[in-house]
Parts: sequence; structure tokens; C-alpha cells
Amino acid sequence: MSDNLKTIRELADELGVSKQAIQYHIKSLTNKIRQTNDKGIVVLSVDEQHFIRGKVDKQTNKTETNKQTNRRQTDKQKEWDINQYLRSEIEEIKKNRDKQLAVKDKQLENKDSQISQMQNLLDQQQRLALQDKKMLEEYKSEIKELKSLNIPKQGSEKDDSIQKENSVENVVKYPRKRNKKWWDFRR
Repeated sequence: MSDNLKTIRELADELGVSKQAIQYHIKSLTNKIRQTNDKGIVVLSVDEQHFIRGKVDKQTNKTETNKQTNRRQTDKQKEWDINQYLRSEIEEIKKNRDKQLAVKDKQLENKDSQISQMQNLLDQQQRLALQDKKMLEEYKSEIKELKSLNIPKQGSEKDDSIQKENSVENVVKYPRKRNKKWWDFRR
């Protein structure tokens, strides 16, 4: 990690305040994931250090000593401007927003193509259903035609009964010859 990164304790010792005071000022920073060192301890970037230093200097302005006054005068050349910190945060947010928008645009394009494919499939399904319906109607009409051909008319019932009687008379007149088998002893 960089030498510019400091832990909360190091910054508190440097500014002469408690760790709780530093943590209080960290809360006013934008909520983002904090960096940690190799031991898992939270470290503050240079921008965050300057921001907290400015907050602490404003609160301790009345009680500072001559040593701190001299240090602050030298720090004024490097003094952290809160506006600069906020601008850097805004730029970071803009970059993230642009990335998210690009991802959303790609997702929308994918969804549009999926919708058009679904519409094509729906159209095909409807066409096939219409074809099936037409074919079913044709089959029904063919079946009706076939049934009308097979159904005997009312006057033809008498003819059928006559044919049956004739067939019965034929059986009586011409009895069937029984098959003679070699085991049949009734002859």
C-alpha cells in the first residue's frame, strides 16, 4: 500500500484528537467501501485525510496552540478544499453512472431483439393455428360427405331386409358342406 494512506489511529494521533472524533468525521464522507491494509485495518486516502483535517481544524480553531498554528500556516499552502473533494466524488459518480448507462443500453438492445423474436414466433404460431383450423374444417366437410354416402336412404331399408331373406333362403337351399375330417365318425 502507499505511504500516503493512514489509519484512523495515525490520523487521530497526528491531529491530536480521539479515534472517535475521526470516525465521526468519516461518517460525513460519502458512503463507499473503505480501503483496508494487509492487516484488515481501515486506511484513509489523501483526499479523505485532507477533508477530515479541514473539519478538525474548524472545530479546534479556538483551542489550537502556537505549534498547531505554525503547522496550519504551512498546511494552508496544501489546505484541502472541500469543494475539490466533492468535485472528485462527483466525477467518480459520473463515471459510474456512465458505465451503468452503457450496461443498461446494452440490456435494452437485447430486450428489444428478444421482443422482436417473440413477436415473430407469435405471428408464426397464429398462422399455424389458422392453417390447422382451416384443415380441420376441410376434414370435417370431407367426413360429412363420406357419411352422407354411406348412410342408406329410408326407402332402401326394405331392400336390405329382402336381401337378408334371400341370403337366408340360399343357406337353407344350399346347405354348407361340412368338412369331412378323418376323425369324424358320424357320417
